[in-house]
Amino acid sequence: MSKEEDALISLFKSIGLTQAKAAEATKSPKAATTLKDLIAKYSLTTRGLDEKQAGLIAALAGQLAKSSNVDSEKEEYVLNKILDGSLKSVDQVLVAVKYVDSHPSPIDNAEFDKECGVGFNITPEELLSQVTSYISSNTIAGWNNLGATISGVKAIPSLRWASPLEIKNAVEKAFLAAFGPKQAVQPKGKDSKKETKPTPSTPSTSSSEPASTQKTVFEEGFLGSLHKPGENPQIHAHLREQHLAATGGAVWTRFPPEPNGYLHIGHSKAIFVNFGYAAFHGGKCYLRYDDTNPEAEEARYFESILDTVRWLGYEPWKVTYSSDYFAQLYDLAVELIKRDKAYVCHCTQEQIKTDRGDSRGKPKPCVHRDRPVSESLEEFEKMKNGHYRPKEANLRMKQDLDDGNPQMWDLTAYRVLTTPHHRTGDTWKIYPTYDFTHCLVDSFENISHSLCTTEFIASRQSYEWLCDAVEVYKPRQSEYGRLNLEGTVMSKRKILALVNEKHVSGWDDPRLYTLIALRRRGVPPGAILSFVSGLGVSTATSNIEISRFEQSVRQYLENTAPRLLMVMNPLKVTIENLPEDYVEMVEKALHPKVAELGSTAIPFTRTLYIEADDFRLEDSKDYFRLAPGKTVGLFQTPYAITCTSHKTDPATGKVVELICRVENQAQIKKPKAFIQWVAEHAPSGSPVRIDETRIHHRLFKSDNPAASPDFRKDINPDSLEVVRNAMIEVGFWSLAKKSFIDAKADSIKRAGNESLVGNECVRFQGLRIAYFAVDKDAKVGSLGQADDVKPARVGGDYLVLNRIVTLKEDAGKGV
Repeated sequence: MSKEEDALISLFKSIGLTQAKAAEATKSPKAATTLKDLIAKYSLTTRGLDEKQAGLIAALAGQLAKSSNVDSEKEEYVLNKILDGSLKSVDQVLVAVKYVDSHPSPIDNAEFDKECGVGFNITPEELLSQVTSYISSNTIAGWNNLGATISGVKAIPSLRWASPLEIKNAVEKAFLAAFGPKQAVQPKGKDSKKETKPTPSTPSTSSSEPASTQKTVFEEGFLGSLHKPGENPQIHAHLREQHLAATGGAVWTRFPPEPNGYLHIGHSKAIFVNFGYAAFHGGKCYLRYDDTNPEAEEARYFESILDTVRWLGYEPWKVTYSSDYFAQLYDLAVELIKRDKAYVCHCTQEQIKTDRGDSRGKPKPCVHRDRPVSESLEEFEKMKNGHYRPKEANLRMKQDLDDGNPQMWDLTAYRVLTTPHHRTGDTWKIYPTYDFTHCLVDSFENISHSLCTTEFIASRQSYEWLCDAVEVYKPRQSEYGRLNLEGTVMSKRKILALVNEKHVSGWDDPRLYTLIALRRRGVPPGAILSFVSGLGVSTATSNIEISRFEQSVRQYLENTAPRLLMVMNPLKVTIENLPEDYVEMVEKALHPKVAELGSTAIPFTRTLYIEADDFRLEDSKDYFRLAPGKTVGLFQTPYAITCTSHKTDPATGKVVELICRVENQAQIKKPKAFIQWVAEHAPSGSPVRIDETRIHHRLFKSDNPAASPDFRKDINPDSLEVVRNAMIEVGFWSLAKKSFIDAKADSIKRAGNESLVGNECVRFQGLRIAYFAVDKDAKVGSLGQADDVKPARVGGDYLVLNRIVTLKEDAGKGV
């Protein structure tokens, strides 16, 4: 080591660097020279710096050595931020140098502090709330996702400067609340060879990438490549500045449904993308009703849309309406006319269509296109005042007829409608179109990312044209592929026809794929988000088989739904070697692998019911269930039964009762098969008899019913099967009570009321049969009583179940 290096190390140690750090600082000649100059220039050897501050100054020297635009004034500004304790980490120093390098003097102190995390503060409660929102929006479940979640939360822009340790603690606390205590790792052995199934609500992946480095759907692909707020081009620089001032540089999105029908499975992707992307980036998402067509809008649709968004786990930052902006939109329409970029047209709809060449070929200019501005202003005022009837006059944008994009061929901006509006009544006689409204309201609401599906790609040009034509802030529209399910229809018009013609019972018929139908069927919202997240987001349309959706639901329910003993077609069993009054309470877990779901006690008595299919008169070597003289185990009991005789119906010859002997499994050879059962025990209310169990098969026979000239001819006449008098164990009542209590608490927390609570919150697996939920038609009076009232069947009760999904794909009828 040279004397010069020794001298530098001694100098660097004099400001507080350790021997190792001082030696490291000499390795880059340029950085070492810069650090030496800083020490001399600012008398740092006399400042009494601690080791941490000295390290930050060494980092500052390294960055200054790479920069050519940081003058002495900026250099001193950053150095003083280190000395006064404002900059506390190397990361902050790196950002600080980049900031002063790219901004002119004098430095805006408030903006600098914000950009560099100076004074950043977040309470543990606020941090936990953001973590919980991240877990929900990314449909994360299970401790195996801990590392990936910590990394993802650290990447949230609003948590850029949060303490890594505090983030780790908050994530672990949220996981503990959501998934219970972390299970110990299973030791290696013969069971370790068993297949590991995907965690519920977490998409399975074939990637070998460690969980801690895997990216979420919001970080890669289509969503990962989106622009940052403020990067969308503007016609004037001040428009960007005003936008960023309003949003603070955060991501602002919107979900803008038309309130003219109920949302379907395809909308779940739009909800996931818009709310999820904003939540991931610590931003905000509006629910904005696109209510510009009073002829098709109804109050029930508005209410259902908000409930559905909340049911899926999202809370809008604000609920707005396009009609909130009718006055502003009208003013901009007048401004557009004044700029000679719009005109009033009196052509018939047929003539407009002809002039546009049916959107093919070169369009012809409208005969009214070149009318004087003053005349169009006068005519537009007459439209507003109700002078014209519908279709007698329209305001059209004067765009570019030479453009190859039909969306630039003088689109309609306003039309006359006489139907009263649900919010504004008879105030307006003219209403803006989607093409006029959407981009401008996006602008009014400072949307940073206008995310929509690919059928609007062509509209992006007219979207941007209109914003620039009236010189307002221009959001960036980006398009992703929509979600379609094969084997069903999602057109509102077709679903309405199914409802009106009584092919289905309503928009929420469980055979449909509207979100209210899926909710009624018992599909959990988390399963829907898991399905959508697993598909990813790209520009390609997702045409997904129903079986794939059902499998995603099945995987989600596997480790979240309690399991109850159930017999669909009961066959009576009398155990001859037990006394008439014998009763033994058997303790059973509600899930063999999820202890957090708890347990219940069910009676074991002389009279049982088993599944009729679990008995047959003729035995064989490959048959292991019950037959005359044969022994089987009873699931979740220490007993087995042996069939000694049976009784038949003289009229039909059908077996109606089995006479059996109970065996203690410890005293006999272990049975090869175990069957499920429920016991007759009136004092405990066992068994619970189900009045209707509804089995919903596919509504259509083909994968593409919409392709048929008449989709009605593709309807499956056997799509609904009703089973009467199935039986389930009495543990159903305590499960149902707890499900209602938990659902009410969650609904009050998220919606401020119990609007998100329905019978479908009671879900379970009928052991080895299928997953079921209570239907809205069911009447369960005892569950609405006080918490201390024991749940049981009461007079007037009528129990109805819906099958959610089978335990495996039904190759015959579909699910």
